[in-house]
Amino acid sequence: MQLQNIDKARYRSHLNKVIFACIICLTAGSLGISQTLIVLFPDQDGSHFHWNLLGVVASALAIGWLLNKFRTHPFMYEVVYVWDLKQALNRVTRKMPKLKKAAQQGDVDAMLAMQFSYSGSKQLWELDDNTITLEDLGLWQAELDTLAAKYQVTLDIQQYDEAILKKF
Repeated sequence: MQLQNIDKARYRSHLNKVIFACIICLTAGSLGISQTLIVLFPDQDGSHFHWNLLGVVASALAIGWLLNKFRTHPFMYEVVYVWDLKQALNRVTRKMPKLKKAAQQGDVDAMLAMQFSYSGSKQLWELDDNTITLEDLGLWQAELDTLAAKYQVTLDIQQYDEAILKKF
C-alpha cells in the first residue's frame, strides 16, 4: 500500500454519510426482519430474543455485503483508503517489536516499515483529528531518523512493500 493525499473534509463527509446510512439500515432492517418473524412465528412464552438476534445478524450481513459491493464506487474512495490504511498499519504494528530490534541492528527493511507506519499513522491521526498522540509520534520519528543517520540510510516510503514484513 502506498500513502496518498486525502481531502480531509471530503473524507469526513463521506465517512459520516456511510456511518449514518449503516445505522439507519441496521435499525430499520433488524426491526423489520425481527417484527416480521415475530408476526409469522409467535412464541407462546413471549420471548423473541432469537428473532431479534436473527434480524440484527441478517441486517449486519446485508450491510457488510453492500459495503463490499460498493467498495470500488468513487464515493467510497476515501473511506476505503482509510480502512485499508488501518489494516496495513495494524499488520506493521503487530511486527513492531521485531522491527525495532532489527532497526537497532541496521536493517533497512525494518526502518522502512517503521517509516511507513509512522507516516501512515500521522496521516490517519490527522484525518481522524486524533492529535493527542502526535507528540509521541514525533519522538518515535526522531528516534528512527537518528537510526537512519547512524546507518546512512535514506527512507523513502514510496519504496515500501508490505512483503518485507514476512521476514520479521
